[in-house]
Amino acid sequence: MSWYEFKKTVNRAGTTLMQKTGQIERTVDRDFSDESAKFKTYEKETIALQKDSKAFLEAIRAIASSQVKISETIDVFYGAADRMSEGAMAANAYRRSTEELDATTTGQLDQAFRNTILEPVGRMASYFPNINSLIEKRNKKLLDYDAARSKLRKLEGKVDNDPTKLPRAEKEYEDAKEIFETINEQLVAELPQFLDLRVPYFDPSFEAMIRLQCKFAEEGYEKLGAVQRYFPDNVRDDYAAGQLDAQVENVLQEMKDLSICSASG
Repeated sequence: MSWYEFKKTVNRAGTTLMQKTGQIERTVDRDFSDESAKFKTYEKETIALQKDSKAFLEAIRAIASSQVKISETIDVFYGAADRMSEGAMAANAYRRSTEELDATTTGQLDQAFRNTILEPVGRMASYFPNINSLIEKRNKKLLDYDAARSKLRKLEGKVDNDPTKLPRAEKEYEDAKEIFETINEQLVAELPQFLDLRVPYFDPSFEAMIRLQCKFAEEGYEKLGAVQRYFPDNVRDDYAAGQLDAQVENVLQEMKDLSICSASG
């Protein structure tokens, strides 16, 4: 930081302190305050959307990967018992289906999700640092403007031995006012335009999100639904009637009755 920048920082800190104590009038711009608050909300929600979108893709990957691991274990269980049984064939079909679904997820869906959702959200988020930098600059120039105005008012109507003080103060005030108003007017005009673009910008990504979720669900239903043909016709009816739960309870009871499952004395 140069000496000039350091001096500016110190002067602005002093201006802020005097504004808090009421010694210097603070300029209030309602239009800017309203638009700035809307922008901050939009920024917060977009960053959250970016984070949640990444988490969603990771969750989809985790589901597909976990299904493969589960199916591999089940395939081993049934295959070890009787490789030619209906259960073993269903377990093998289940493993193949989950592997295909995992390949689809990590291939087509993953790349499509990145192209249509993560990248657009990331591009939008990349604008925020520049806008925040301009807002910060505007706030600094506002402090300079308020300080210059206060200095000028103190000199006006006051007799001073140095006749150059008042003209210098007037020029400092006019320069500070011009710089501040230029940046402020730009932000007040362009922030609403930037915010208005969010819906048409995110429309394609929103549609892609829905379509990709549908695609994942449909492919999962199609691939896993094909495994059902290996089960007896009455299994679905038994499940709907709650009889499968009863079957599980019966097997659990048989396991409990085994001496090796009984509590030792």
